Amino acid sequence: QVQLIESGGGMVQAGGSLRRSCAASGGTFSSYTMGWFRQAPGKEREFVAAMSLSTSYADSVRGRFAISRDNARNTVYLQMNSLKPEDTAVYYCAARRSLSYTSSNRYSRNYDSWGQGTQVTVSS
Repeated sequence: QVQLIESGGGMVQAGGSLRRSCAASGGTFSSYTMGWFRQAPGKEREFVAAMSLSTSYADSVRGRFAISRDNARNTVYLQMNSLKPEDTAVYYCAARRSLSYTSSNRYSRNYDSWGQGTQVTVSS
C-alpha cells in the first residue's frame, strides 16, 4: 500500500495562492489515481480534484485550482489560486489503485491510501 506524505499549506489572505505537495512511496505511482479532498469544521469530507486517465475538479474550485503530478518524483501537486475564506479546510491527498475516466474518482470511499492532512486557512 502506498504511503503519502503531504507538505505545503498554511495561512494566506483571500485572493492569495498556496501549493500543496504529496509525495508517495511504496507503490507504482504512475498506476494510481491521485486525488485531493478537503474537510471543513462540521462538514463532510468533499472532493476537490483528481488526476487519473482524465482530470476532474469540483465545481467550487474549477478555474482556480490545478492538480498536477510528476511521476518521476512520485509527487502530486495542488496549486490553489484566488483563494477564498470558504476554501478553509484540512486538505488530504489520496491514492487509488486504479486508473479510470469515470466519476468514481470523486468519491473518497474509492481511495485506498490517505495522507495525514494539512490545514489551509484563508483569511478575509
